[in-house]
Parts: sequence; C-alpha cells; structure tokens
Amino acid sequence: MKILCLCPENGSSKLLPFYASAFRKRGVDLLFLDWSVPLDSSLEEVLSELPFEPDYLFHPDSGFPFLPDGIAQSIVPTIRLDVDTYAFTRRRIRWASLFDHVAVCHPGYQELFQRELQHSSTLLLAHAVHREYFDLPEIGREFDIGWAGQISGPIYKTRAAWLPKLASSFRTNDWSESHNIEGVAGVYRRSRIVVNIGRDDFPQDANLRVFEALASGALLLTPLPSELTSLGFVSGVHFVGFQGEAELHGLVRHYLEDENARQLVARAGRAETLQNHTYDNRVDALLQHLERVGPERRAPARRWSESRTRLMQLDFSSGHDLLPSSKAQFRRIAGHGFWNTLEGAALLARVWMRKLRS
Repeated sequence: MKILCLCPENGSSKLLPFYASAFRKRGVDLLFLDWSVPLDSSLEEVLSELPFEPDYLFHPDSGFPFLPDGIAQSIVPTIRLDVDTYAFTRRRIRWASLFDHVAVCHPGYQELFQRELQHSSTLLLAHAVHREYFDLPEIGREFDIGWAGQISGPIYKTRAAWLPKLASSFRTNDWSESHNIEGVAGVYRRSRIVVNIGRDDFPQDANLRVFEALASGALLLTPLPSELTSLGFVSGVHFVGFQGEAELHGLVRHYLEDENARQLVARAGRAETLQNHTYDNRVDALLQHLERVGPERRAPARRWSESRTRLMQLDFSSGHDLLPSSKAQFRRIAGHGFWNTLEGAALLARVWMRKLRS
C-alpha cells in the first residue's frame, strides 16, 4: 500500500514521524510532500508530479495548511486526521465533509461528525505514544513532580498559577525548559509523579502529555472529568483524578509518602498504555477500518454542488489566513447561488480584515 501525506514529514513533529514509523513497520509506503509545494496547487498538479498513483491521500492537521483544489472529487480515496477537534469544531466539521474517511483524536467527536455530516466513515484515533521512547528499563526517579508543556498564554492561566506553588513544595524539573518528544519521555521517566493541568478552555483533554506520562511509569494526576475514562482508563486504577488545587497538593504528598500505592497505579497505567495506546495501535485501527469500509468514496461533498464544495475549501483557507487561496475560491463561488456567494464573501472579508490588522 502507498499513502501520500499531504504535508511534509516534519509538518507536525509531535505526530507525523511516529505515524510514519508505525505505517512503515506494517509495510505501508508513506510518502510526504515537500515544503516547496505551493499552497494554491491543485490535486491534479500534485498527483502529476508522482511516479505512481497512491492508494490513499492522508491529510493530517499540521503546520502546512495545504488543501488542494479538487480534493473532494479525488479519484484517490482521502483520509482526514483532525487533531485538536475541540477547537473550532464547527469549522472542522465543514472541512471533514471533503474527505472520504475522517479520524478524530478526541472521544465523542467521531459520533458528532457522523451525525452532523451524515458521514458513514468516521473513527476515533486518540493520542498515543511512540513505544520505543518508553518501553525501556527503569531508571532513577529524581523528581517528585515532572512537568513539560506551555505555561504562557490566555488558555494556560491555571497552569501558570499552580505550577510555582507545586515547585515551591516539591522537587521538580526545570519546567521553564522546552522539550521534544524524546526529551519529554526522559523527564517523565525520571519523575515519580506527573501532574497534568489542561487548557482552561478544555480541562478534560486527554492530550499527548497524559499518554506520555502514563507510558513513562510515573503516576499521572489529572483533573476530573477526563477524556481518559472514555478510552478505558479508570481513576484510581490507571491514574488518579483530582478536583481542585487543594486536593491536588494533598494527593501529591500522599502518593509520595506511599510508594507502594503510587507504583501500583503507575504500573497499571503504563501497562495499559503500552498495550493499547501506541502509534502501532492507532495505525492498526486505521488500516482495519479502511479494510472494513472498503474502497467506496464516502465524502459527503462528493454529492454536493461545486459551489457548496468550494465554500468548504474557502472556509479552510480563510481559517488558516490564506488570502490568495481564499480569493481564488471566492472567484469560483461568486454568482453561483445567493447564499453561497454571501457566505463566501463574509469568509473572504474576515481573512482580509485579519491581514490588514496584522
């Protein structure tokens, strides 16, 4: 099987290299675009440059906001991987209409996409870990609490307030440093406890960090409710949930003092993660889904008018502040239906105003 990923391999350093590794271990030839590909290229132009015809096109969220013109009518089946599905969800549903298969990283959203779009090929591919960074011999755990992640910005005010207090009471790593995925694994594997403090606007997030913490063999403390419980993890068995800052401090102290209790939960969380939540598991799930669904093209937009389809592409380009692509799509929409023209004009105006302000 050959899959063309519609972005460069380093377009998402947190996901794509590890998906690529898992695909290749299963004999899938996963190929990537180059950063030099113009963002206004058509799908026909991209495919014409290849010495082969891929079996699938893979479109993950990435730092390369490329959505080629003609994607909705592609002769090659298409797969969308939507990562931060909780952010701008309505727009992401619109973009998903252009793809034959849609995978989301957060539980519950696959049903939402299916219901809203009448899309018959959606699935959950939650965040995961690269086994090779975690399935290693135990090393010394020098930190009481390990932390990795952003602390600045309007959606991280709780983190910024809580972390200095934890650092003043317990031994921590230097949480002002930034780390790549392998570096995060190293910090967590040297920590007794990892505290997860989610985004203020989505505190229940089962983000990449919670899986890394679980796989590291540290005890994960994370707020409740948590998406982890929708993925088969149980509070008190695989991780420990807390409600509020006061409870968090008490739990940290308790589990530092009770090593047996801490290790019992941490080991269960690590075993569950390494067995069921690696990128190998995610790729297996995707390949099994594709085999089960078969070659049928299922993108809802395949049944739509050209102007409605182009409106979805305009929504994508305007959402990523791509003014030239937005203008090009609007020129093809204008005059082809009153409401599509009106909505397209509004989308174009928004990106134009953002460009003027920047």
